[in-house]
Amino acid sequence: MEPGKSGVRKRSAKGSEKGSAKGAPRRAPIAKPSRSAPRVAPAAKPTRPKLLASADLSHSLGYRIRRAQLWVFKDVSRRLAAFDISAAQFSVLSVIEANPGVNQLAIAQSLSIERAGLGRLVDHLERRGLVQRSASAINRRYYVLYLTGAGVALLGRLRPAIAESEKTLAAKIGPRAFKELQRALSVFLDDS
Repeated sequence: MEPGKSGVRKRSAKGSEKGSAKGAPRRAPIAKPSRSAPRVAPAAKPTRPKLLASADLSHSLGYRIRRAQLWVFKDVSRRLAAFDISAAQFSVLSVIEANPGVNQLAIAQSLSIERAGLGRLVDHLERRGLVQRSASAINRRYYVLYLTGAGVALLGRLRPAIAESEKTLAAKIGPRAFKELQRALSVFLDDS
């Protein structure tokens, strides 16, 4: 190494290759292969996609029930959103009202909710002042739940929203079909 030189090579202002000698031919930059196709300018705002044809599914009763459940859930969720309550929270409040002092395990089993998920849901309802949780006098490993005054009042305001959702469903399928559907599906109420 020459005296006065530090051994660190500097880049020129244009970012030429390190250590290129004066007058040496420049190398062309190496292009990296593209990992994806070139981007295309976005088209106009996409329209809502149509459901794909599903000849086998559309004839399945299970598929039809699932589509109906999705429709009902969407309608109920939209109506309850005005109260900042989910359909699951409404269900838990309803069960607690009908069974004051019920323990969390019984609610989880009744509504088919995982215990950990129910615990978080009850935590949220308790923070909002809608539910009171206390240790069971019979079995200290369990918590028992009661609605607070605010919980009772909110549930009273939620019921008309649920009734409106059911009226909308009855209007969609017809009142007679609505009653028949309620009767037919009632056989599943006792299944866990």
